[in-house]
Amino acid sequence: MRHLLSTEELDRSKAIEILDSASQISRLNEDTTRKFPTLQGKTVVTLFFEDSTRTRISFELAAKRLSADVINFSAGGSAVSKGENLKDTAQTLEALGADALVVRHSASGASYNLAHNGWTSAAIVNAGDGTNQHPTQALLDALSLRQGFQIEDGKGLEGKKVLIVGDILHSRVARSNLALLPTLGAEVEAVGPGSFSPGCKYANLDEALETKPDAIMMLRVQKERMNQPLIPSDKEYSRLWGLTEQRVRKVPNSLILHPGPMNRGLEISTYAAESENSLVLRQVKNGLAVRMAVLSMILGSKNETV
Repeated sequence: MRHLLSTEELDRSKAIEILDSASQISRLNEDTTRKFPTLQGKTVVTLFFEDSTRTRISFELAAKRLSADVINFSAGGSAVSKGENLKDTAQTLEALGADALVVRHSASGASYNLAHNGWTSAAIVNAGDGTNQHPTQALLDALSLRQGFQIEDGKGLEGKKVLIVGDILHSRVARSNLALLPTLGAEVEAVGPGSFSPGCKYANLDEALETKPDAIMMLRVQKERMNQPLIPSDKEYSRLWGLTEQRVRKVPNSLILHPGPMNRGLEISTYAAESENSLVLRQVKNGLAVRMAVLSMILGSKNETV
């Protein structure tokens, strides 16, 4: 695997290979915080043009756990603020010895352009591009689901129904999961108000929950990507589509996920986020394992694994 740009590029075999590797790393991380020599001598640059907490920190920690040198790049305070474009930035970083660029950008397709336009020979990992893709998030979601359902390594998510709820329109997480989870055998349905999920056959979350999903993935309402209001009010959205305590009690066996950051009280209640079926913190923990697995597979030698 040379790059990781989209879950649409992953077949079942490759996806399960990544998940199994991440599963092994997750178990190792439970027992030790020591570093592995897998990427010793390699340089990984986190190239972030958008704000991030979980993704950026976990990629940085993943690279360091694999003994890589890490350079953190933020658009603010760099030559980008003076007008430098993505191509020139990438070529500058390669000239300084970058072996991999972990890229988050507001433009959909930014990572693809870096990987395929001949601007750099560095490996590219898409850490989120506009409303397009966020492949490592979908992989960590799949790993969290597999663990939550107590499914053993080597297997997918056959027979499981996953409901993705909320701001589908602006969500790269939704697009990545809508590609990956069916590849792993899950039945997936995306629901939300018509302004977010055109063609949705449900009037509210209560109707959608009547399908008895095995897992519910709530999405953040991304107001920063809206040119105009797409919901009547926060209160109305929460009333119709928020995962409230009352709704959680209707589906007591359903696992609950959220990619973060959470708008508590809007798309998800504190009760739901912290319930015994919530995988939210497991998702964060699995982010480290998945990103270690991805970096190891892209940059590590075939004879040297974690």
